[in-house]
Amino acid sequence: MSFSSSLGLSLLPRCFSLPAIHYFNFGQLQISKEEINDVVLPKWADSPEDFIFKHRKALESEYVSAHLHEWIDLIFGFKQRGPAAVEALNVFYYCTYEGAVDLDALTDEKERKALEGMINNFGQTPCQLLKEPHPARLSVEEVLQKQTKNENSTLNLFQHLFELKSFFIEGISDGIPIVKAVVPRNQYRSFMSQGSPELLVTVNLNFIIGTHGWLPYDRNISNYFTFLKDQTVTNPKTQRNISGPFAPGLEIISKLFVMSHDAKLLFSGGHWDNSIRVTSLTKGKMMAQHIRHMDIVTCLAMDFCGIHLISGSRDTTCMVWQIVQQGGVPIGLAPKPLQILYGHTNEVSSVGISTELDMAVSGARDGTVIVHTIQKGQHMRTLRPPCESSLQIIVPNLAVSWEGHLVVHTSIEGKTSLKDKNALHLYSVNGKYLGSESLKEEVSDLCVTGEYIVIGSLQGFLSIRDLYSLSLSSSPLAMRLPIHCVSVTKEFSHILVGLDDGKLIIIGVGKPAEMRAGQLSRKLWGSSKRISQISSGETEYNTQDSM
Repeated sequence: MSFSSSLGLSLLPRCFSLPAIHYFNFGQLQISKEEINDVVLPKWADSPEDFIFKHRKALESEYVSAHLHEWIDLIFGFKQRGPAAVEALNVFYYCTYEGAVDLDALTDEKERKALEGMINNFGQTPCQLLKEPHPARLSVEEVLQKQTKNENSTLNLFQHLFELKSFFIEGISDGIPIVKAVVPRNQYRSFMSQGSPELLVTVNLNFIIGTHGWLPYDRNISNYFTFLKDQTVTNPKTQRNISGPFAPGLEIISKLFVMSHDAKLLFSGGHWDNSIRVTSLTKGKMMAQHIRHMDIVTCLAMDFCGIHLISGSRDTTCMVWQIVQQGGVPIGLAPKPLQILYGHTNEVSSVGISTELDMAVSGARDGTVIVHTIQKGQHMRTLRPPCESSLQIIVPNLAVSWEGHLVVHTSIEGKTSLKDKNALHLYSVNGKYLGSESLKEEVSDLCVTGEYIVIGSLQGFLSIRDLYSLSLSSSPLAMRLPIHCVSVTKEFSHILVGLDDGKLIIIGVGKPAEMRAGQLSRKLWGSSKRISQISSGETEYNTQDSM
């Protein structure tokens, strides 16, 4: 795509965002009588979705970025008028310029209508905002160089997929699987606490809560992170537990637990009394319980901005809950659900939610995925992922991307062989089926971050797939033990993996050139004692095995 065409199309938002809008009745050609009603795709686009995807890639490409300032100069800047505009061949009919004609001052109605017709025909030039040349945008290489010089900047692991290193941390949950590990995304910081660790929260199969110190980046150590173990997890006298009991025979999985974005609250399902419980992460005590479902709560999910929580249950319903806030801080759930969503004929097994897109999504053991609106609880569509087998399929996992793409994991119930038992399916925000990919392993947990899907399996492989093609973006990492949970930190700097033996695996971009040997200690702001940081020489985890 040429520079001029890609920038020209930037004035047409539909060419970058709405593949589903089509069929406009523009009449017929005069000679052939052919109907003009839709866009004819160029040969380089396989589908409307592919057309939109490639246009967006072009708009964000290095070439467009390098020349974007030139377009700004022409449309809003110093080349809009005067000698610079003449030299740039950027001169338009005088009526199109702002302030060139005062229509209100014209007394001759014919002259006024004639000028209005000219303006409507030629268009309106935007306001001139700049009188000096606009600076060029930094290239990717220049941005990376600046980040390299910044002591506190993090590296996006998705930009370095072939440079990943894995490190393991023991002593958090020895021998007991970690079923949840996450760094909540909106932890509040005062000015005085800048530079001190945030919280990394873990939950193990014995329902012991750990709130560990976490800093994602440090040039002085070789593994690009600082981890401070919560000492209470190994001391029976100080351990904080999620109050039980949980339902007998229920599989304890990652989807039963959700953390508030400020790292203060933990929401849990799976309890024997069908409740959703709210636990204080700092005190380890139950603050509230909400019993609205008629059967066990099987899955929970929270939206990106922390406004709504969705729950799914064995009673075949989903409920959307408002998260109550006080002074901008989450303090619990509203007493009653905002919406009760129906439509499934079997146990709900996975849920996802996007407040920005007004989407509540649920998958069930009946093999369907249902999309409702949040605000009105309106049924939008029911999706049935394809399957060649005559056996019943279930939907153990699903995720909603920022743009509304639905990633659905299906598994064939009753099939013992792993071959073609599991598959990933992709749908657009409007429910259009976009493709499927067969999987060789049993998915235990997945999440979508940007343009990537991160998947953990019971066979012990961590894989990263492209969101749009569903193909592998890099070789899977062998964790050698069943994976129980995966999550990506908010800076996209690390992937957290909870293993069956209680190890926490932290995956990031490995070993900077300026690493120092041995262990280092330093005093962090807000901390009254000196802390020791982990050395990668002792914690590197071998993931060289391949599938």
